[in-house]
Amino acid sequence: MKKPKILLIEDEEDIVSLIKLQAELAGYKFTSEGDGLNGWRAVEREKPDLVLLDIMLPGQGGLDICRKIKSHPDLKEIPVIMISAKSEELDVVLGLELGADDYVTKPFSIKVLFSRIRAVLRRGSEPVKVEEVMTFGPFTMDVDKYQLRKYDKPITLTLSEFGILKRLLMSKGRVLTRNQLLDDLQNSDGFIVDRNIDVHIASLRKKLGPNFDTIETVRGVGYRFKDEE
Repeated sequence: MKKPKILLIEDEEDIVSLIKLQAELAGYKFTSEGDGLNGWRAVEREKPDLVLLDIMLPGQGGLDICRKIKSHPDLKEIPVIMISAKSEELDVVLGLELGADDYVTKPFSIKVLFSRIRAVLRRGSEPVKVEEVMTFGPFTMDVDKYQLRKYDKPITLTLSEFGILKRLLMSKGRVLTRNQLLDDLQNSDGFIVDRNIDVHIASLRKKLGPNFDTIETVRGVGYRFKDEE
């Protein structure tokens, strides 16, 4: 079985060493570059299975590299996980809206990082499709019928709430910004009366029940439906 190839573009040597060790232990092929210009050349040359991309880089910034990857016809399907300092939340939002698949903040848990890597690679290996019926916990969502049930009890959702929940489920494990959710709803067959996504999320959580904690708030960025570990 082919080992997935991870390219890390990062200028902090201690982080490079830590990720390199874990990647090799986990059975991945691993390469790294310490600046943006060589990092971009490595993406073009190696076409890795996944790019770990620091935002603050010498030579060329991570946001520019992400934009180039996601706008390149031969590279746009390569998943990108952004690595950022917590003070760079606005840059994280920009990165996600440019097409990055996820992000982690420094300092990070190496176990969490590789859990995210596995989730992103798993999504990339599966065909993208909208399932007619999706299940999560005790809930069943029938996309065609616009119905949500908890066991056999129907739950009434607005079109906006239904659309947000469907999009989060389809992107399970991935952070979606508020603007991404707005754009998705505007491009679907639903519509938004209130453009405040936070209001719709709060209402959705209330309807799903007090013990429902699977929709995570990612502070300063957006929302994520928890992926199974």
